[in-house]
Amino acid sequence: MSKALRSKKEILEIMQIFARENPNPQCELNFINPYTLLVAVVLSAQSTDKGVNKATEALFKVADSPQKMLALGEEKLKGYIKNIGLFNNKAKNIMTLSRQLVQDFNGIVPADRDTLTNLAGVGRKTANVVMNVWYHQPTLAVDTHVMRIAHRLDFSHGKTPLEIENDLLSVLPPELVINTNHWLVLFGRYICKAQKPLCDHCPIYDYCHSADKH
Repeated sequence: MSKALRSKKEILEIMQIFARENPNPQCELNFINPYTLLVAVVLSAQSTDKGVNKATEALFKVADSPQKMLALGEEKLKGYIKNIGLFNNKAKNIMTLSRQLVQDFNGIVPADRDTLTNLAGVGRKTANVVMNVWYHQPTLAVDTHVMRIAHRLDFSHGKTPLEIENDLLSVLPPELVINTNHWLVLFGRYICKAQKPLCDHCPIYDYCHSADKH
């Protein structure tokens, strides 16, 4: 029998604590414009932000627009991202989405989630990140950190990212949604770690009911 979901009141209290602790959380991927953000997020799938930033530091100096990426070519792109997981497939998708942007949108990254998900290699999570980080929309990207923390804190019992996204959106107001991905990712990455949570540094310690709390 699964644990009961946390009340809306408690979820809001927890998110308000995150808001007080970090009122202006930032995406840890490096980017220059909406196109480089899109590329960075595509590259980050099943990879660390740190590893992506290391690769894109040099890449974005030569290819910070879809036109420049197409001019660079797929093989040279692979040379920049070869240390990132699934780099062959990601290089192919980046070249295709760059071509789509040039042909269909005059090289501009569209500010619409449904349109973004029609680009090669761009799923709902990636589109949500771009809409949130660049276009400042209250979208919520659910990655492995967000899913794990949402389950651990009993925010949602959803089995898919979309179920968890919908559960959180049904409770949180837009002014909290706008930063929820950042708060939960940073919390999961640096404090409530999967292997060894740093409970001594947890700002929501009193709300935690996890079995491995110490």
